Amino acid sequence: MKPPPERSALMARVGPKDTKPEMAVRKLLHDLGYRYRLHRRDLPGTPDICFPARRKAIFVHGCFWHRHEGCRRTTTPKTRASFWKEKFEQNIARDHRKMAALHELGWEVLVVWECEAEGSPVLARRIMDFLATPDT
Repeated sequence: MKPPPERSALMARVGPKDTKPEMAVRKLLHDLGYRYRLHRRDLPGTPDICFPARRKAIFVHGCFWHRHEGCRRTTTPKTRASFWKEKFEQNIARDHRKMAALHELGWEVLVVWECEAEGSPVLARRIMDFLATPDT
């Protein structure tokens, strides 16, 4: 069973970079005085935001696609439930693999969830703490 053409067209327009949550995190970082690199394709998983000198990377994950546990946006479509279950499990497994690969290369990783990027006052402190801590 294929999804309706309208839904398929909508999903095709969802891009992997320059999303609203990612842009919000980038603006916050810039306002805090940090400079960064974007979408380093030479690193596992192509992190959204990188700090090469610090060997730190930030992924900005959508709550729906990456299954932010306990978030109201982590819903599961009622139709084609087995398809969606498998899709979400693959996304989570891929996330774990790319983060493990980065750790293996000596990089630290921070995940910022879509719902956190919407003006959470805690996010700025969390990012500053992540970037301030010396890597090990």
